[in-house]
Amino acid sequence: MGRRRWLLVLALTFALLPQPTPRPAARATARPIVVVAANQSSNWSGYMQGRLEKGISFHAIAADWIVPKVKQRNAGEAETSLSWIGIGGGCLDAGCTIGDDTLIQAGIGHEVNDAGDPDYYAWWEIIPLPLQRTDPPLPVRAGDRVHVAIVESATTPELWTITIANLTLGQTFTHTLMYPSSFATAEWVIERPVTISETGSVQVSPMPDLAVVHFDGASANGAPANFVASERIEMVDIELVDFTVSRVAMPSLPDREADGFKDCTYRKTCPVPGNDVK
Repeated sequence: MGRRRWLLVLALTFALLPQPTPRPAARATARPIVVVAANQSSNWSGYMQGRLEKGISFHAIAADWIVPKVKQRNAGEAETSLSWIGIGGGCLDAGCTIGDDTLIQAGIGHEVNDAGDPDYYAWWEIIPLPLQRTDPPLPVRAGDRVHVAIVESATTPELWTITIANLTLGQTFTHTLMYPSSFATAEWVIERPVTISETGSVQVSPMPDLAVVHFDGASANGAPANFVASERIEMVDIELVDFTVSRVAMPSLPDREADGFKDCTYRKTCPVPGNDVK
């Protein structure tokens, strides 16, 4: 058999072999903040307000942001991240000495499977129950502008309405449920969640590369959030061998209206927004 024909046979044989199927990113579930030090966390990056710091309880929260493009950081690795707003689960004080184990939250998931294929979805969650993708699915794409709001009923305590609107596509998901919140904290963050594989193994997801996330129009209890720099939380890794700390994600200083900021992954600096989300 000639060399050319032999190579053709090899190529056809390889083409007929079963090809590996990319594994999906494991099922994500968000969780309360994991504090490393004051203003540092291993799973959250963004802004957080607490009852002791602000002197108020939180019964409504909202914000707009642009769905970030997600890219695989390490080849062959499934990586998951979430952008969201929520009430509960944070720190009651600026020093993060008092935590909270309730959390109602909603936002957007952006992840890649081990082949690097991206997936975007809208979701909500109430701790301790697992994360729920919207049903029916609300379509979201990188670059879409979304508005998310979580509001307690003015007449029925602990009755909440979650709204996730894709303003770019003109589609909205709404869900109403009962949940006994602490009303103690409010947050606007990106997160690397816990993931649960098909075999049941649990781990903190690796953080993918995200385009800069721009939160804007943030409000608490129907009023502008009035962010201050001391409310920032950055996401860090800690090496267990020598306990060195490396930054994974960081929020910018507040914008001029104090109702917006940018959140940046794997960057040395994060610029203050110069304009509103559009």
